[in-house]
Amino acid sequence: MHRPKVPCASFCTAHRMTRSPTAGAEPHLAPPPQIRDIVRPMIRITNTVSIADDELSESFVRSSGPGGQNVNKVSTAVELRFDVAASPSLSEPVRARLIRLGGHRMTKDGVLIIQADRFRTQEANRKDARARLVELIKAATVVPKKRIKTKPTRASKERRVEGKKLRSTVKKMRRSGSWD
Repeated sequence: MHRPKVPCASFCTAHRMTRSPTAGAEPHLAPPPQIRDIVRPMIRITNTVSIADDELSESFVRSSGPGGQNVNKVSTAVELRFDVAASPSLSEPVRARLIRLGGHRMTKDGVLIIQADRFRTQEANRKDARARLVELIKAATVVPKKRIKTKPTRASKERRVEGKKLRSTVKKMRRSGSWD
C-alpha cells in the first residue's frame, strides 16, 4: 500500500521535519491513517461502558433562555443526538433500559435527543448536554433489584380482620336505630 508522505503538525517535537545539511533528508511522517482511526476520543461512562465521541452528533440552535440580545444573535442551545439502537458500545440490557429511561426524548428510530439551553454559552450547554447523557447512561447500567414477594404475617392478618369487624359493628349501630 502506498502512503503519501504527510508531516505531522508543526508543534509535534517528536516528528518535526528535519533537514540535514548534507543531503535532502526524509522528513518524519505522521502515523498511518489506519492507526490514527483506531485511537478515537472516548467518553467514559463506567469502568465497563465507554462511548466514542463520533457516536454523538451535536447541532446548535438559538436558545430561549437568559442572554439578552445575545439570544437573538448566537446559536447557543445544543441538541445532542445519540443513536442508542445502533451503538456498538452498549450491551443489549443497557440499551433496553436506556430506551425505557429515555422516555419522550427517544425517537421512533431509537435516537436519544438531549436539548440543553440552560446556560448563555455554547460550550457550557455542550458540557451540560454531555453530562446529562452520561448520567442517563449510568442510570441505565444499574441493574434493578428483583422484587421478592412477601406474605402478610399472621398477626397483620388478624389486625386487619379485627379492624374490619370493628368498622362493621359501627355501621350496624348506625343503621339499627329508630329515629322517630
